[in-house]
Amino acid sequence: MQYTTLISAADLARHIKDASWVVLDCRHDLANPDAGRAAYAAGHIPYAQFADVESELSDKSPGPDGEFRGRHPLPERNAFVETLRRWGVNHGSQVVAYDAHGGMFAARLWWMLRWVGHDAVAVLDGGLPAWQALGLALSTETVIRPRGNVEPHPSRMTTVSADDIMANLSNPARIIVDARAPDRFRGENETLDPVGGHIPGAKNRFFKDNLQGDGQFKPASQLHDEFNALFSAPESVIMQCGSGVTACHNLLAAEVAGLSGAALYPGSWSEWCSNPSRPVATGS
Repeated sequence: MQYTTLISAADLARHIKDASWVVLDCRHDLANPDAGRAAYAAGHIPYAQFADVESELSDKSPGPDGEFRGRHPLPERNAFVETLRRWGVNHGSQVVAYDAHGGMFAARLWWMLRWVGHDAVAVLDGGLPAWQALGLALSTETVIRPRGNVEPHPSRMTTVSADDIMANLSNPARIIVDARAPDRFRGENETLDPVGGHIPGAKNRFFKDNLQGDGQFKPASQLHDEFNALFSAPESVIMQCGSGVTACHNLLAAEVAGLSGAALYPGSWSEWCSNPSRPVATGS
């Protein structure tokens, strides 16, 4: 059985010693890039390796013309596949990603594996708190696995560029859904967004709205109904956020709801607002 969206802590515990399973700890703090690695060293799910959002799930080099690509640009696909091999991912591996933030960062890794054509990847529903709630142990051992042999395959995911977004403003055929908190969407949080606001015409779906009070995802039927209030055809949707990370949470939730097919704008707001020629809207 492949897990392709979410996995429970109980199911992960049953497979934690399986040699074909690769568990990756994606804990991170946008305000303190060293916090995730420190948390991993203090205690992590046994056999898990650390996945660094800043250096392994992003490539901050500029674009071909030196342009800023946002705070967390995607690495090249082949470079990311090489990272997967270093983590010991094989063609038949079941990958499980987790964090302690409701899947905020683990969803980025989920999306990226699907982006390079690896289907057997799931996010731990409820993250590390769900694991600990079952009384399951943590480990401080650093894990090194044999090099994997995974190869890139046709992508399961699509992306759009800032130019695509600009063209859509002139001929709005697609819906933009922004995963940032409402105050950031409205342009009221200068700490996180020095240039406040959102892409004109975008709708707001805060990624935390995908979760229940216990930090686990809402049922598929509920997510389906809530997303249907925003769009009816996922193929016409572009998901974005501050830097292309939490938008993946909305993409995962839509997949859980049976609404696959939306695209990601990887540069998201951080790239968009870096060019003053691009239009900005504020308010709700």
